[in-house]
Amino acid sequence: MKKAIIAKKIGMTQIFDENANLIPVTVLEAGPCVVVQKKTKDNDGYEAIQVGFGYVKEKRVIKPAAGHFKKAGVALKKHLKEFRLEDISAYEVGAEIKADVFAAGERVDVTGTSKGKGYQGAIKKYGQSRGPMAHGSKSHRVAGSMGAATSPGRVMKGKGLPSHMGCIQITVQNLEVARVDSDKNLILLKGAVPGPKGTIIAIKDSVKA
Repeated sequence: MKKAIIAKKIGMTQIFDENANLIPVTVLEAGPCVVVQKKTKDNDGYEAIQVGFGYVKEKRVIKPAAGHFKKAGVALKKHLKEFRLEDISAYEVGAEIKADVFAAGERVDVTGTSKGKGYQGAIKKYGQSRGPMAHGSKSHRVAGSMGAATSPGRVMKGKGLPSHMGCIQITVQNLEVARVDSDKNLILLKGAVPGPKGTIIAIKDSVKA
């Protein structure tokens, strides 16, 4: 059965395996989540489950959203995310999904929003090289050549220029689950995941596993 859960990034730390090897891990607060809605082919044209996660005050939920949760018979949740799984027959509205849905050694894909870097130049964003730093140079950190002089006489598509950097959706594939603490609803993944501390991410079974 394919599995998925919503989690919050707590931060990074390190653990040791049985051979005393150091493993850098990201600590995630995974769930408890609740199934808010099941989407079917007959009603919606595709199969998916909608999962809720996180506490939110009632006054911060708009009336249509509150009615959505009331119809499902579940408590209000701060975050909602939809997962398209191959088989959703095992999930029912109101069912809880906890961290123990995954086990150590499994491979997962993690989707989150990367850290926002603001407006950055071509050197930081694209790794371009700088010009000479001598006083006579007039191109220390500029974007570089804009292309041909008269033909085609325009900046070619794909040219790396200063622009907004970061704050985009990124999926890191095939991460290993290092450890699961079901009592504290924690999942420890080997390596790093997108986003700063506190960011909301989605964990799913790896498509490459």
